Amino acid sequence: MIPWDSRALAVVERLEQAGCRAVLVGGCVRDSLLSRPPHDYDVATSALPEQVARVFEDIPQVPTGLRHGTITLFWDGLGVEVTTFRREGSYSDHRRPDRVEFTGTLEEDLARRDFTINAMAWDGRALIDPFGGREDLEAGLVRCVGDPERRFEEDALRPLRGLRLAAQLDFSIQGDTAAAIRRHAPQLPLVAWERLGEEFVRLVCAPGAGRVLLDFPESAAALVPELGEGMGFDQRNPHHRWDVYTHSVKALERVPPVPALRLAALLHDVGKPRTFTLDGAGVGHFYGHDKVSAQLAAQALERLRLPGRVREEAVDLVARHHLPVEPTRKWAGRWLSRLGEERLLELLVLKRADALACAGGEEGTPLLDRAEEEVRSLLDSAPCLTLKDLAVDGRDALAAGLSGPAVGRCLKKLLEEAAQGSLPNDRDRLLEEMGRFAQLEKGPLDKR
Repeated sequence: MIPWDSRALAVVERLEQAGCRAVLVGGCVRDSLLSRPPHDYDVATSALPEQVARVFEDIPQVPTGLRHGTITLFWDGLGVEVTTFRREGSYSDHRRPDRVEFTGTLEEDLARRDFTINAMAWDGRALIDPFGGREDLEAGLVRCVGDPERRFEEDALRPLRGLRLAAQLDFSIQGDTAAAIRRHAPQLPLVAWERLGEEFVRLVCAPGAGRVLLDFPESAAALVPELGEGMGFDQRNPHHRWDVYTHSVKALERVPPVPALRLAALLHDVGKPRTFTLDGAGVGHFYGHDKVSAQLAAQALERLRLPGRVREEAVDLVARHHLPVEPTRKWAGRWLSRLGEERLLELLVLKRADALACAGGEEGTPLLDRAEEEVRSLLDSAPCLTLKDLAVDGRDALAAGLSGPAVGRCLKKLLEEAAQGSLPNDRDRLLEEMGRFAQLEKGPLDKR
């Protein structure tokens, strides 16, 4: 058990000195019991919001959710959410309670929470655990507080939070809770897509993501319908041992937990069902599936309202995942100049994961290993990979008689040849080559 931050305990202590009951609650208690450093601190108290504001009038505070009884305090730089004990009415929108009533009892407040491992409290002296959260922690189990149907009817995001929690902690999901999650998958789109996208990314980047995605495909398809087409889709190809969806999840498990990379692995083959053809021998092929997959991935990630940089990176990786690889200096230079170091190395990681998720995929990894060695060796030699590295620039192109778009075309051509090693990054040689390019550009005009 990891000790809690003294600043959070000081919040509890001051409320108690003011005659109010106060406890640490939720994720910080769970994480501490798991010997994980807590990242967020929540305090539940019998004090009403106006009392909390008075007790901490000397502490910077923000009324982040007065309607629900929440004030965020900033005690020596630590944000602590302080919320009045409450009970909740019905949830007509399947997201937020229509009515909140403050209550004086901690037990009622804990009873409204989602999962037992989030419904424990610490009062500075002892653990308060009315629903068996500690036992479920020790068993590695995610279980709803009370009736799962009621918990998920109240808040349509809770099923996804349960999956994310199971993936994050690498826990199993208790039987009744798991069955209710499956039944409530169609309700997920009732939640704002920004919230769904945030939880989904946390899920796919978690240690147990692969197992959870395979155990709960209904939820994955509710969030990303494009994945549904590949579930159970027989690829009819000796290179593949799993259906499209399972293959994609197996690839996801083999890449680091970087959002764009994990999403690219999950979505790299979503276009396969739409490009499926059979040859005369009954073998399945998917010509052009990389382009279709990129289009569908862009559509899915836009729906999830993910940050633009993550979407762009993931879609680009999907679009290029079929890129032929050559373990040569020329190939390494060409693609380093086009994609940059980070993107090219991520692409090789994705291609390796894709190969390993196929039948006999280990056979293709030595080629990828040699290609990566070429890339890293080239990077160690301080190569010419960007226009800034090139020994000539736009002024030289203008002096050679080029103008307009021809300047960019010439510099791009010279950069690619220098990056591939077919032309040295030597100013005299580059100026000579620039002159030849200018002559070719002028050729048609001279003939007129």
